[in-house]
Amino acid sequence: MDSEREQADLTRTVLVTGGTGGLGTAVTARFLHAGWRVVVPWIAPGELPRLPRHAMLELTETDLFDDQAVAACVKLATSREDAPLAAVVNLVGGFHKAGRVHETSIDDFTAQLRLNLRPTYLACHHSLPHMLKTGGSIVCVSSRAALRPFSGAAGYITAKAGVLALVDTLAVEYKSEGIRVNAVLPSTIDTAVNRASMPNADFTRWVRPEKIADVIHFLCSDEASAITGTHLDVPGRV
Repeated sequence: MDSEREQADLTRTVLVTGGTGGLGTAVTARFLHAGWRVVVPWIAPGELPRLPRHAMLELTETDLFDDQAVAACVKLATSREDAPLAAVVNLVGGFHKAGRVHETSIDDFTAQLRLNLRPTYLACHHSLPHMLKTGGSIVCVSSRAALRPFSGAAGYITAKAGVLALVDTLAVEYKSEGIRVNAVLPSTIDTAVNRASMPNADFTRWVRPEKIADVIHFLCSDEASAITGTHLDVPGRV
């Protein structure tokens, strides 16, 4: 694609949190293919072999729940003047089905809020001062469940709805500075972990990580320069 060749000529940096996960590896590969410098924080060494060795890929050990650690990670992502930070992709999150509200402890509920919101907030908080100078794109992954709740996951659903509220707030606060903020809402993602947890499901109806990665890359590209504050449904065949 011509746009990919043009983007490769002007090197940009994208910070991908959760870049070692089932969706994250596809997102990382998509940006590398398009010529971006990709910074991926990691915490579990066993996940590192999932990522390819690549001259434009930089891995950094980071606890994404720790304020100072995230600040250091962003400092690395903004360390090259020839490759300014142009995008932040927030993928960190997780699902835990704990029962209905009267069956779910407050600790389980708040743990889901922490997992699905804190890393996203910290990555945005520390990246925005740099992006104020150059503009750029932020993409956060929420879930279709935030708009279509189901029983037994109040913490997860509330947290993913919170991601949408944060995206809407950021889009309003930073639109005039040329910072675009959008959310992607996948259905069930076809990852090894999800297949193992739902072995009897029809995997052909799930959305492939590569398809979501294409959507995220588009939202970070110049072609999406007029798009901000959107909640983009990526349902697959569900």
